[in-house]
This record gives sequence, structure tokens and C-alpha cells, in this order.
Amino acid sequence: MEKFPFERETTETITIKESETDLEMASNPEKESIKQLINYGIININKPQGPTSHQTTDYVKKILNIKRAGHSGTLDPNVTGSLIIALGDATRIVHHLLKAGKEYVCLMHIHKEIKEKEIIDTINSFVKKIDQKPPVKSAVKRKTRKREIYYITILEIKGQEVLFKVGCEAGTYIRKLCHDIGQKLKTGAHMVQLIRTRVGTFNDKSWCTLQELRDACEYYKEGNEKELKKIIKPVETAVEHLQKIWVNDNAVNTLCHGADLAIPGVSKINSNINKEDKVAIMTLRNELVCTAVAKMDTKEIKRSQKGIVSKTKKVFMKRNTYKTKTF
Repeated sequence: MEKFPFERETTETITIKESETDLEMASNPEKESIKQLINYGIININKPQGPTSHQTTDYVKKILNIKRAGHSGTLDPNVTGSLIIALGDATRIVHHLLKAGKEYVCLMHIHKEIKEKEIIDTINSFVKKIDQKPPVKSAVKRKTRKREIYYITILEIKGQEVLFKVGCEAGTYIRKLCHDIGQKLKTGAHMVQLIRTRVGTFNDKSWCTLQELRDACEYYKEGNEKELKKIIKPVETAVEHLQKIWVNDNAVNTLCHGADLAIPGVSKINSNINKEDKVAIMTLRNELVCTAVAKMDTKEIKRSQKGIVSKTKKVFMKRNTYKTKTF
């Protein structure tokens, strides 16, 4: 089953208080105009072999003529695939994608010939929480840490070459995983090629190349924004893997000032919220207001009449986007 942890449970939406959004309260209902997306959107770039993640992000900034952008986790220069880049005011959202699950397709070379069944059994034995020490050439301190392998699908075995797909916790080193598989096989093994095919809910079906982005920008300059709108996604796509809480219109501006969310402001919630989960706080129009840490689980929210539901961490919606209604 090729699923990340957030996909393993069925998530439902539970209504806490019937509420309707008031169109007059929002000063910016057309949030997804192309100009705003360029400064507040997400791009899933298929990073080419050669440039670093930082260089690739710089290319995107130059193509779009923007000052700020940030990426969701470094890929080695020789590794290709999904690099999520947040644009302009959306840059801080990459923090939540850094911890999202990752998927890779890897070509591994085993140093000696070995029976196929032993290869399969050994690789499958790594689908669990493993102890992993980062390789010598890595951006983090070299100390052993726990990382979970969610699934491994063997795509092909041809002699000493093994092609497999792996879904894993953020911070897992696939180069080191190949080395450890080789150690367990008592033959040695190394990574030949690696492609990142998924980050959270972003996958290889939604990525684009730098050339495709450049072409879409040229069309946009000529007055055709259709192709660029296909590429740049709303910032809300970056929190699709998080549990969500929807709030009443009157609570939005208070949250935009950094206040915590209390029970009276809650309209709807997801069914699998646990205490200390990172959650996304949304308007009734599914706009991202802020991210927060849950201080009640779903059951507590349903039965409580008062109390703090979540502690606000990062605010994304600008103040006074929703006007405070007076009576």
C-alpha cells in the first residue's frame, strides 16, 4: 500500500456550528488572480540534474521576476525530481513541507550476484522504523536517528541492478538506505540514480520543468495566462496533508493579528485531529489563514463550550482581508 501516514485514515469533516460566509466581509475574494499567485503561490519543479536546489530556486525567481522564493528540502545536484518552491509571501509555508513524507524512485547496484528472493526479502525488511546515520557528505550532524520507511515497491530486478520506489519520512537518506541494504545482504550496494517523485501531496503528475515555466511566462507576457495558472498552485495546496479547522468569518481577522483560536470561532473540523498536531486554520471559503498547533483533539472540540482549540504559529493571511463586522 503506497500511502503516507496522513493518507491511511479516512478523514471526514464535522460541523461544529452551522455558519455561512458573508461575501461583504472579505475585501479580496478574487485571491487567485495570476498576479497574486505569482507572489503567493506554489510551484512543483522537476529539478534537472546539475544545479543545486538553491540555484534552481534562483532560476525560478529570475523567470518570474520576483525577489523571494524558498524550496522545500534540498536535493543533491545529481538528483532530479520534485522540488516544491514557494513564491513571495508564501515562502514561509515550506516549513510544513520540509516535514512532509517523500517518495523516490531509486536505481541500486548490488556488488555481487545474489538470489532474487533474498534481494526482495531483504529490501522488504526495511519497511519499518529504522536507525539511520546520515552519510559523510550531508547537510546535518552525523548522529544516528530514527526514520520510518512507509513502503517499498520493487519495480524491476535485472541481474545486480534493482529499481525500486520508496516512500519515507522526511530526512531519510536513500543513498544510506542502499548502503544498509547492501550491508544486510553481505554483498555491498550503492545508489546509482535517484528521482524524487513526491513531496506530501505533490507528485510527478503535477511537476513542470524550468523550460515549461519559462514558456508559460512568455505566453503570460503576450496576454495568455492559462498555462502559467496551470503551473502555479494556490498556497493552500501546501497544507493539504494537514488536518484542518474552519473558522467563522468573525474570527478570521483576530487570528490574522496572531490570536489563538477559541471554541466560539470554530465552524468545522477534520475528524482525526490529535493534541499537538500541526493544523491549518481555514476560512469557510477554504483560504489559508494561519497554521497552528492543536490544543484539543477532535472529541474535545466537539464537546467543549469554551477553551483554546489551537495556538497560532504562522499567519499567512494579511490583516483586514476580512473586515471585522460591527452591529
